[in-house]
Amino acid sequence: MDYKDYYKILGVSKSASQEEIKKAYRKLAVKYHPDKNPDNKEAEEKFKEIAEANEVLKDPEKRKRYDELGANWKNHQYQDAAQGNQDWSQQFGGFGNGAGSGRQYQGDFGGGFGDTGFSDFFESFFGQGFGGAAGGGQTYRENYGFEGFRGQDYEAKVSISLDEAYYGTSKLLSLHGKQFRIKLKPGITDQQVLKMKGKGGPGMQGGPAGDLYAKIHIQHHANFERKGNDLHTTADVDLYTAILGGKIDVDTLKGKVKVTLPKDTENSKVVRMKGLGMPDYKSSQPGDLYAKVNITLPKNLNQEETKLFEQLKQLRDGQ
Repeated sequence: MDYKDYYKILGVSKSASQEEIKKAYRKLAVKYHPDKNPDNKEAEEKFKEIAEANEVLKDPEKRKRYDELGANWKNHQYQDAAQGNQDWSQQFGGFGNGAGSGRQYQGDFGGGFGDTGFSDFFESFFGQGFGGAAGGGQTYRENYGFEGFRGQDYEAKVSISLDEAYYGTSKLLSLHGKQFRIKLKPGITDQQVLKMKGKGGPGMQGGPAGDLYAKIHIQHHANFERKGNDLHTTADVDLYTAILGGKIDVDTLKGKVKVTLPKDTENSKVVRMKGLGMPDYKSSQPGDLYAKVNITLPKNLNQEETKLFEQLKQLRDGQ
């Protein structure tokens, strides 16, 4: 069994202050936290090591004992055993079973480090059944200076139709074995991100849960293009109505609406239909609908129709 250099594990010198040790531990704990490194066994083992190192070095009395023995810890262990002092846990102020135990570490950091969550070196050095490193039931903030570890944030992509964005909808998301019901208000925009506080990964050591961020994707619509809260579409108009004027049907997301065109409406003319665009996500003022006129020519004319168009042409040419 190799000696564990807890100073090296935390990246501090042997003369480091308690504040320096706390800062080093906190920085590394955040970096290698399992929530930030899912399914990364190497990071998980590193997280266990730095937690173990901190358990020893954060307490001046335990740190002093560790410094005194150093790399010759086995020789001291054998000497103490020969003198009848086999229960090392009694020399460290409540490191053993029962007395002084305020917080159990079993399962805190997963398997691989024994039942207590610590290495064989630690168990041999400080005795089996370590349970009171936190001591006396102290809170995580009292021991480490901050409220545990915040849970991992989750991200999800939510795809909806333009009609759903217009009317509002709700979606059921399945993420990391959990299900979330997310409600979308009318007028939601493409690429908009919604935050669901506390719906992310669970916190550790009393830390808060992470958040869920849902990014909205609005699918392409065959008839409408959205620009801000305005909608743009094309309205087919027959030649006769464009020349003579009259009513046409224009598609909107609310259904067909009658619109009156004036005489001599030109091709590509844009007709504005106020208030028939998208609802505004934050206010009650909706956008507008813009319909671009697309004049369609009559096809398959019969002889009489063709003759009438020829007469019309002659009249226009004679002017």
